[in-house]
Amino acid sequence: MSDVTVIIPCMNEAGSLPGVLARIPDGYRALVVDNNSTDDTANVAESLGATVIREPVPGYGSAVHAGVVAAESEVVCVLDGDGSMDPQDLPLLVAALDDADLAVGRRRGGNSPLHARLGNAVLSMRLRTKYSLPVHDLGAVRAVRRQALLDLNVSDRRSGYPLQLLVLASKAGWTVTELDVSYSPRTAGVSKVSGSVGGTVVAVRDFWKVLK
Repeated sequence: MSDVTVIIPCMNEAGSLPGVLARIPDGYRALVVDNNSTDDTANVAESLGATVIREPVPGYGSAVHAGVVAAESEVVCVLDGDGSMDPQDLPLLVAALDDADLAVGRRRGGNSPLHARLGNAVLSMRLRTKYSLPVHDLGAVRAVRRQALLDLNVSDRRSGYPLQLLVLASKAGWTVTELDVSYSPRTAGVSKVSGSVGGTVVAVRDFWKVLK
C-alpha cells in the first residue's frame, strides 16, 4: 500500500531527523509535527522534503492528533522522531491491516532504562488482563486507517494517547495485532519520557488515569 502518511511527532529532534527521514519507505509521505521545538527541527525536516506542521498545544497526544487531522492518506503510521525505531519496519505493520484494524510494534533490542521497562511491562500486562489485548508494548509505533482512528475519538492529548487508543480499540471490538520492530538507542538528544525517572512517573500517571 502506497497511500500512507508517516506522522512523526517531534520536540527538539533536529539531530535525529535526518536519519529517520532517510529511512522512510519509498512511496510513503513524511509529516513532521513540530511540538514547540526550540531547536532547528522544523527547518531540518523541511530541508529534507518532509511536510511540516506546527502544533502549539504541548503534549504527545496533541502532536499526533494534529498529524492525523492534517494527513490525507487512507492509512497513517506514527513513529517517534528520535531515531530509536526503523521506519523500514512500517510496511510490515501496514500489511497487517489486511487482517487487523490496528497494528502496533513491540520494540525489540535497545537499552531502555529499568524504570521505563518496568512501567511499560506493568501497563501492558493490565491491557492484556483487563482488555484482552495481545500487546506487550504501549504502541510507540503503529499503523491504522486514518478515518477509523478519527472516528474512535481518542481525546488524551498527553502521554496517555497511545494507551487510550488501545483501550478504545478494545472497547470498539477492533482486531489488534502486535509485531516485533527493531529498537535502538536514540540517535541524539534525551528522551522526554524515559530519559528521567520524573518523566516516566508523569507518563505512567497519565497512563494510569486512562486505565481507571
